[in-house]
Amino acid sequence: MSLSSCWPACRSRGRTVEVSEIADGGTYARRTDIEFRWGTSRLTRAIATCAAVGLAAALIDGRWHMVAFVAPLLGVLCSIPWQRSASKVQVHAKPGLARCFEDEEETTTAWVTTESTDVAVEFEIAAPAAMEIDVHEDGSARLKTVAAQAQRWGRYPLSAQLRAISAGGLLAGTATVEIAEIFVFPVAPPQSTGIPRTELPDRLGTHLTRHIGPGVEYADIRAYLPGDQLRIVNWAVSARRGSLHVTERLTDRAADVVVLIDTSTQAAGAATESAERAVRGAVQVVQTALRNGDRAGIVGLGGRRPRWLGADIGRRQFYRVLDAVLSAGSEFEVTTGTLAPRAAVPPGAIIIAFSTLLDTEFALALIDLRKRGHMVVAVDVLHGAPFEEEQDPIITRMWALRRSAMYRDMGVIGVDVVAWPEEVALDQSMRLVPDHGHHMAGRR
Repeated sequence: MSLSSCWPACRSRGRTVEVSEIADGGTYARRTDIEFRWGTSRLTRAIATCAAVGLAAALIDGRWHMVAFVAPLLGVLCSIPWQRSASKVQVHAKPGLARCFEDEEETTTAWVTTESTDVAVEFEIAAPAAMEIDVHEDGSARLKTVAAQAQRWGRYPLSAQLRAISAGGLLAGTATVEIAEIFVFPVAPPQSTGIPRTELPDRLGTHLTRHIGPGVEYADIRAYLPGDQLRIVNWAVSARRGSLHVTERLTDRAADVVVLIDTSTQAAGAATESAERAVRGAVQVVQTALRNGDRAGIVGLGGRRPRWLGADIGRRQFYRVLDAVLSAGSEFEVTTGTLAPRAAVPPGAIIIAFSTLLDTEFALALIDLRKRGHMVVAVDVLHGAPFEEEQDPIITRMWALRRSAMYRDMGVIGVDVVAWPEEVALDQSMRLVPDHGHHMAGRR
């Protein structure tokens, strides 16, 4: 008997149980327990219809011989409450949590298991409209391999639509449950994004400064002092001057870069569309910082629940930041308030914020960071006016003038604001950050 002939009459629910086990080279598996609410199937309703017709014929036309035909059908219907409860059904997915970049293909295997053979199950895999999937059946209706691909970053849950029959086809049910998650990370452009010139922490890095210390860039020649290493003695100058002289060099230092993303609710239209540019810009800044050996972290401000990930170095930090952007991992911290937590921003860190600058609380958070002594740069990702409908050109012009005045006012406070037009790369916009003439400035 095929499942399609016993299409369920009611829906059921599923309960997801995540298994935190790692096997086969670090692959996470997820198990979903299905709790069916069983109802009558089409077969049961057909039997009830035949029994009702037979009884009606026996009572109305006096065809009592129809009772012999109806009795077995009634016996089958009366046996439904006595049927043994259906066994548990579980859907497995491996990996249950997958990560990939845009346009990359990720493969997930899903299968169904039951405790006994009194339940017949079929299932189909579904994904959001923005994700393309190719489902292959590996010789069994209970085992499917799904190849998924998405062109835009985001969280894409894979769901299973199950159809089950039990009790010899008398009971049926359906369930639609989420069995796996695929997090598609944005691809950052290869261009390096320069950081503002400011005082850097005393930590070895790749940014050339005007501090004297270990390095390769020439700074000056001075007389030898007790305690100087012999390897820095300039023997040619010492021979000419008749006394020991050493060569001083400029040192390279590392920076702490913290990216702020405005996660507050935005108006419909251009403001909402700017969220994607903010995420891509943040990923590009973090990628550049980590490539240069700097420490990078991220803070999401909005909804009075800041979400942040502390600054760190290494390739693993890059993927941790991507997880924090998509809320895919559990390593980021969550607190309350409207300001950036002090634990999330190391002393002397460079703050690069991506926002539409429509939320006053986010602007106040930038001002607070500037008062703490940080170098703060706000990148305006809003393109045009935040009006969903087309407005009069004069209103659009007045809006542009008001934004220019805001740029000036925040610059007076100490928060530099640069526009990021759609046709301009981020590294080009960052070159417009004004140089405030720090006497000890770093350069790339």
